[in-house]
Amino acid sequence: MDINEKVAYIRGLTDGLKLNDNDDMVKVIKVVIDLLEDISDEVTELGELYDELSEQVEEIDQDLSIVEDDLYDDEEGEEDFDDFDEDGEYYEVVCPSCGDEICVSEDILIEGTIDCPQCGKRLEFDFSTLSADDINGEPEE
Repeated sequence: MDINEKVAYIRGLTDGLKLNDNDDMVKVIKVVIDLLEDISDEVTELGELYDELSEQVEEIDQDLSIVEDDLYDDEEGEEDFDDFDEDGEYYEVVCPSCGDEICVSEDILIEGTIDCPQCGKRLEFDFSTLSADDINGEPEE
């Protein structure tokens, strides 16, 4: 017997007693039963929404698993570094929003922007204030 059936059973019991509707105690009991019906309807609706949401989360989890497999796993279960240029120079930058350390190539620095993979904020690299000595690594006089 679910919660709605139990409340309906209680309503049936009180209706079967043929109580005096003018009695204050009977009025309170009927209001409490009405409240129980409202609560049981809400609980039933929340249960249905929960089931629907659980199904959606499970589908998203399955889709994410497929994406993770495509991005990170190769046939041997190791990370795929085909796009990693071993000869290029890479620099560590720290996202000011989330503090995540990101390894970026020189090309990305020259391009000027990248989205942080952790928080999604756009990072911009501005080298307009650097002198030629700063770029070449020569000390200032």
